[in-house]
Amino acid sequence: MADEFADQDVIRRLLNETGTWAFVGLGDNPDREVYTQARLMQERGKRIIPVHPAGREVLGERGYASLADVPEKVDVVGVYRRAEHAGEAVDAAIAAGAKAVWLPLEVIDEAAARRAKDAGLDVVMNRCPAVEWALRR
Repeated sequence: MADEFADQDVIRRLLNETGTWAFVGLGDNPDREVYTQARLMQERGKRIIPVHPAGREVLGERGYASLADVPEKVDVVGVYRRAEHAGEAVDAAIAAGAKAVWLPLEVIDEAAARRAKDAGLDVVMNRCPAVEWALRR
């Protein structure tokens, strides 16, 4: 995997200078990693938007069935889907006008990351927000 999708300046900027993160795959199961990551970002002052087919409220925030249903712009789309499904979430992030996509550990889709980067989005791939946050403190 290319280091271009783990640029430390991009990671720092996304963690420190963004406000709204949509989490694709965020349901109401507290045992899932996406729930843990969303809660962490919420505790760090980020507004989170759950995106899950169920469209349920999670962590006190209204949920949406898809990124296309989210009525506002988001800064970062966290793609918490298996790698084989990540591309469709990245494409939805591009279509929604997101500023960045973050694919967590083991969610690797270089073609999707390249599409996002070519569309002008910042891209982080195969990195954990919690770990990166801890490294910056």
